[in-house]
Amino acid sequence: MSETSTRSRPTERTSERKTDEKVEHEETKTDVCPECGGGLVTDSERGETVCGECGLVVEEDEIDPGPEWRAFDAAEKDQKSRVGAPTTNMMHDKGLSTNIGWQDKDAYGNSLSSRQREKMQRLRTWNERFRTRDSKERNLKQALGEIDRMASALGLPENVRETASVIYRRALDENLLPGRSIEGVATASLYAAARQAGNPRSLDEIERVSRIGRMELTRTYRYVVRELNLEVQPADPESYVPRFVSDLELNEEVSRRARELVDSARKEGVLSGKSPVGIAAAAIYAAALLSNERVTQGEISEVADISEVTIRNRYKELLEAKSVDGTRVQ
Repeated sequence: MSETSTRSRPTERTSERKTDEKVEHEETKTDVCPECGGGLVTDSERGETVCGECGLVVEEDEIDPGPEWRAFDAAEKDQKSRVGAPTTNMMHDKGLSTNIGWQDKDAYGNSLSSRQREKMQRLRTWNERFRTRDSKERNLKQALGEIDRMASALGLPENVRETASVIYRRALDENLLPGRSIEGVATASLYAAARQAGNPRSLDEIERVSRIGRMELTRTYRYVVRELNLEVQPADPESYVPRFVSDLELNEEVSRRARELVDSARKEGVLSGKSPVGIAAAAIYAAALLSNERVTQGEISEVADISEVTIRNRYKELLEAKSVDGTRVQ
């Protein structure tokens, strides 16, 4: 018994000595120079800590924990920070899961053998199965993929896709899908999101890229807006003007004059009950004539996807509402 206790004493003394040395080292790490007592300055370029009075190098070869890039504002700093991909509502798992790449290559870029390719394919299959564990996630995955496909075909920005994904998630959580198709609710969500974001698309444009008919789209859209209490303002003709002007390759003066025509028509009450797409197309046609730009009713009709008769009727109503610059347009 005494022999065992005697052997353990040197080990206890050694551990106590190491602890004392660690504490002593931590106490000596101060912001004061050990030679002259002056203040220490950190040189991040050389990785050194030096005394500002006598120039003594206290520490060298320090590790810089900061980033290797520079940022000049908060937005640029958030954009350059590397802390993993941000979460997004446009993916059913919000982008938190991992994916196995489709390239059958190793870390050095060499092609895998046939046996390894089969193994990777099985891993991809199981990975997809684990990512969608229940019917709700499979539903969400299909719907968000449909929203992304339609938004890409319509040229809608990312904020519209994000809003549409949130609307669909709400509809799924509140059990609005029974009796309705996934494509129908997804299309209605995208249509509502585009109008909320001030970047609307007409029903004809939505119907062209969707897998459902116009009647189902309008019926599902009204149902989703009513049940979710979405605040969707009536489409403004001015929101269509920049896109149509860009597609027709007209100048900024045409866009400005078209907005003035729409504004004057709004004040006169001409817009009530009229299609905003038709008003926008007619305003562009009138503004192009006033700006001496060569554009035909057929070209505008093709871009706006409305008939030339509608353009002519709305065109006359806009000119009657207000004569721009006192010029009479034939």
